[in-house]
Amino acid sequence: MSTIRFRAPLLKIGSWILLRLPKSESAKLPSKGMVMVNGNLNNSSFQAPLEPDGKGSHWLKVDESMQKAAKADVGDTVKLEIEPTKQWPEPVVPKDLKEALAAAPQAHKLWMDITPMARWDWIRWIGATKNPETRKRRIDVTFSKFKAGKRRPCCFNRTQCTVPDVSNNGVLLEPKV
Repeated sequence: MSTIRFRAPLLKIGSWILLRLPKSESAKLPSKGMVMVNGNLNNSSFQAPLEPDGKGSHWLKVDESMQKAAKADVGDTVKLEIEPTKQWPEPVVPKDLKEALAAAPQAHKLWMDITPMARWDWIRWIGATKNPETRKRRIDVTFSKFKAGKRRPCCFNRTQCTVPDVSNNGVLLEPKV
């Protein structure tokens, strides 16, 4: 796949800084769900997931180190070059899931057997709620699915935004001006 190049402004939603991909550029990606990319933000390289926005496009979280390297602030228009990759890094496993996996050797064995991309999907599905009881239930369901031989979450809309801090009902919030 060829490199996708565009410019976009840095936005702030809550405490998060991010940028939205123009729909025309998002349409060039291999999936409407999460896509891992290698890229450059104002000529500073990174690897990160593009999260779907729930409206047919994607967005990129610009963390503090990316923002500093790009020498950009909220409201600035930045230059982005991205290229999708099939090489998914290991996701950061949330503490509650890590503890549950440590207490369930069979589930941990299957967790280690699935692909990094599948682990990202499970983490997205488990984390797509602010309710602690729902998270706990989703971890239990994950282990139940593992016992049944399932390697991916079912009934999970991969095209929705799954970050509760910046979304509502699977749709990326609008930045406050």
